[in-house]
Amino acid sequence: MTCPFTARTRSLSEPDPAPTAGPVVRTTLPDGPTVWVVTEEALARRVLTDPRFAKDPALAPPGVTDLEPPAAERLSLTTADGAGHARLRRAHAPLLSARALAPYAGRIRSLAAGLLDGLGPGEVDLTEDVTIRYPLAVVLEVVGAPPGLLDDAVDACRAMWSPDPAVAGAAFGRLQAIGTAAVTDGTGDGVAAGLRAALPDLDDAQVGYLVFGLVFGGQLTTDAALGYVVAHALDSGLAGRTADELDALVTEVLRVHPPAPYSLWRFARTALDLAGRALPAGAPVLVDIRGIDARPTQGHPLTFGHGPHFCAGAHLARLELRTMLEVLRDDFPDARPTLPATGLVEVHPGGSGGPRLAGLRVHLRPAR
Repeated sequence: MTCPFTARTRSLSEPDPAPTAGPVVRTTLPDGPTVWVVTEEALARRVLTDPRFAKDPALAPPGVTDLEPPAAERLSLTTADGAGHARLRRAHAPLLSARALAPYAGRIRSLAAGLLDGLGPGEVDLTEDVTIRYPLAVVLEVVGAPPGLLDDAVDACRAMWSPDPAVAGAAFGRLQAIGTAAVTDGTGDGVAAGLRAALPDLDDAQVGYLVFGLVFGGQLTTDAALGYVVAHALDSGLAGRTADELDALVTEVLRVHPPAPYSLWRFARTALDLAGRALPAGAPVLVDIRGIDARPTQGHPLTFGHGPHFCAGAHLARLELRTMLEVLRDDFPDARPTLPATGLVEVHPGGSGGPRLAGLRVHLRPAR
């Protein structure tokens, strides 16, 4: 199969490559190790719940890059396993449930409307600022970050894509500092405060790193998803669509264009057999989310994962995406894309990041 992390550009008018037959396909990273990619749904769901496959980057073989620090160095939801992960999950879940996020709905709508209003009427490219700024504005509000950090967070997120490792590393450091600031100097009523109270044995920097994970993950994935969702929604029309219909539209677009086309890494704890493939200890394993969801599924799409590591921010992402569509429907009923969705271009940057639209030009005309 094509290496998952090859940089490329693709028009959405081009047909998707046929999903690779599986259930497990062996491939190799550029100048790196052998990787096993799970391409069959039932097996993917088993792997994503199988304790023999760990998330901890400490088990990664040389050549697997773009990893977080090991869990022993930087505890996080995305690197912890077993009881340690379950504990973190119990701390996060009630703070990011649909019920807990409901009070933020009005504020999220105001943020979306304010960003679109600020663009002024006429033709604009939503990927120049809105798709970056909107998810950051929302997640900083939800975690309870101190005011005045949005511009710094936006600049840091832009700098993360720098080809200069020093610039990109400094950008990650700035985002981590924002996470810690939400704990030490935040509003006191957001997710950061909730995590601080639920995890009293962790120090402020450790809780701040957990908040950083929410800020970084929430921006990275929702930035990419927002372009696809808005493009397809405007292409098909928003007039008269109910909240349930908008939710269904979001689900369908994310099934076709998941912001993370592959799962985060798993590593085999020991040598094992996986659907007839002999995997050595430490073998890096990915799940082909996009390829699996392109076929009829037996359950919910794998967009937000499955099992213990199901995305903690799934409710927030859905709320953000649906709210942006509601604002476009209500406040900009005549908004239309410059090009149909099939005329757009997506860029796969290479590395572990998923694709995003190269641009999304829209004619914005506010309701009279």
